[in-house]
This record gives sequence, structure tokens and C-alpha cells, in this order.
Amino acid sequence: MLYKIFLSLTNDLSFLNVFRYITFRIILASMTSMLLWFVFGPKFIAIIRAFQVRQYIREEGPASHKKKAGTPTMGGLMVLATAFFACLLWADPASRAVWLMWIVTFAYALIGFQDDLLKVLRKRNLGLSGRQKLAAQVIVGLLAGLYLYLAPGFDPTLTFPGLKSLVINLGPFYVVFASLVLVSTSSAVNLTDGLDGLAIGPLIMAAGTYMVFAYCAGNSVIASYLQISGVPGASEVAVVLAALIGAGLGFLWFNTYPASIFLGDVGSLSLGAALGLAALIVKQELVLILVGGLFVIEALSVIFQVAFFKTSGGRRLFRMSPLHHHFELKGWPEPKIIIRFWIIAIILGLAGLSTLKLR
Repeated sequence: MLYKIFLSLTNDLSFLNVFRYITFRIILASMTSMLLWFVFGPKFIAIIRAFQVRQYIREEGPASHKKKAGTPTMGGLMVLATAFFACLLWADPASRAVWLMWIVTFAYALIGFQDDLLKVLRKRNLGLSGRQKLAAQVIVGLLAGLYLYLAPGFDPTLTFPGLKSLVINLGPFYVVFASLVLVSTSSAVNLTDGLDGLAIGPLIMAAGTYMVFAYCAGNSVIASYLQISGVPGASEVAVVLAALIGAGLGFLWFNTYPASIFLGDVGSLSLGAALGLAALIVKQELVLILVGGLFVIEALSVIFQVAFFKTSGGRRLFRMSPLHHHFELKGWPEPKIIIRFWIIAIILGLAGLSTLKLR
């Protein structure tokens, strides 16, 4: 919106040429969404509290979580609203990648919203069934994968960092692969969202890493130098991620321990999907396993716990899963778990960035 208006005025006002620089718009997008949170966040939380949109705690969860009951939830709505508004201002409205990012993100947000709403209406931690949620995630993922596969010039190959000669052309199977990435990432972030700030912190760090990837992939000179897949228009994905980072930082201001508001499934599912789709668009899919390694560990802890429980006749591998609950039951204070997990996420993000030179 403002981006196009300012570009149209550059002939008369030369200083507006600064808006041609993607880096400048990245900064503006993140600052806009973050400031919107600071201005409207308290009002949003007050409205959510007035409508009694509150968190309901699982009976089988840690006893320490009982005090979190009644905390306003569905903060993801505000995260998406502020980030989307920032993109309307500073992203290129003609970019297909931008609109694909938002359509898929909002589709996963709708799934999470239904889940959260059912919990509120039932006044208990019982939303969509696991099968219902998974089926909806898979369908949206397949549609997104099909769009990417059919997009003109899209490359359905899979590359491996550090292995130049190893390139796999997935062909039509890319549609299934894309759905797998989106479902896995959104579900893993959803599982991680169990402590104050635990999910949004690593999400910000992972989104920052992929913002760099998107900028590099969208710049033909940089992409050629780094020997990565160049993706025309991918730089606009960096603007979307910057807006989400700013919105995430604004949300974290209120979500930090002890939290005044939670993301809700509407936030965790949608933001996880946005991260997964960014990885698909910029052709850095496998690096997501490293960059989002914290989410991978949390998801695997649940899978291993269930598998071990069934095969061992009722024994447990961890005291409780996901993994952050295990450390809670070991007596770690919640802030210690959160900060240490953030440190791990930072290390993994830096490791992910280092793969730019492993070509």
C-alpha cells in the first residue's frame, strides 16, 4: 500500500527511493508490527479477558500449571493481525509469494481458531480431535504444495547442504513432501507451546534465520555467490517474516513469564506453518530440521514417549512429554527451562546460517 504510493512519488521526491531497498522495508515491517502490539496489545488482552477467552489446563499436566488456568489466550490473532497490517503497508502487493504466505498462514490459523473456540465453549481443554486437526492440516498442506508445484518456474528438487552433487527431483511427490513439511512444522510448534514464551522465542529466532535465507535467495547476485537456489521474488518473503518477527517480539512483551496472554492454537499452528512455507519457498527445506531443531526435539520426545510406553508395557522414557514438562517435573524453574531452550534455538539458528557456506 504505502510501498507502492511512495514508489509512484520517487520522480518528484527522490528521497523516497529508499523504499526500493528491501532491507529498509524489512526494518519498517518489523517495527510497525511490534509498535502496534505495544499500542493495542493491552486493549486486546482486556477484550479477550472480558469475553472470557481463557486457557483451560489439562488435568494430566504438571500441577504447577494449575495457576495458569484463566489466563487470556488466542493471542495469535493479534500477532497475525499486526503482522498482516505491516505487510499491507510495506510488502509488494503484486508478490504471489506474499499472498501465498498469508493464505496458508490464515488457513492454519482457522484450524487453530476452531480448536481454541471449542475449548472456550466447552470450558475445558477439549477442542478438535487429533484426527480432525491432522486431516485439516494435511488438506491445506497438499493444496499449498500443489500450488507451488504448478507455479511457473518452480523447482521441485531437494538439495542437501554440503553435498553439491546430491540433488533429488521429487516431481509430483513434491506436493506430498510440502504437506509433510507444513504439517510437521505446525504440529511441532504447537507441541512446544507449553510454557510462557517457550514457543514464540525460538520461532522468532528461526524466522530471523529464514529471513536471511529469503533475502539471499531473492538476490540473484548473492544467490549465485553462495551457490544456493535463486528464487525470484523470494525477498518479499523476508518482509513477511520480518513483520512476523516484530509481531512476535511485541507478543513476547506480554507473554514473558508470568504470561498475561498465550498464543493459543490459532497462533502456534499458523506461525509454524508460516515458517515451514518460508522454507519451501526459498528452497531450504532440509535446513529447517536444524534451524527448527528445538521444535523437532519436542515433537520427537512425544513420539518416543508414546512408542516406548506401548512397547515396554507402560514404562515411560521421560517423566512427561513434551520434553519441557520432563524438566519441569525434575524441578527446574520455568524461567530456567525457557531461557535454556532459547539459547539452544539461537545456537541452532546460527548453525543453520552457517550452511550458506557449505556448498
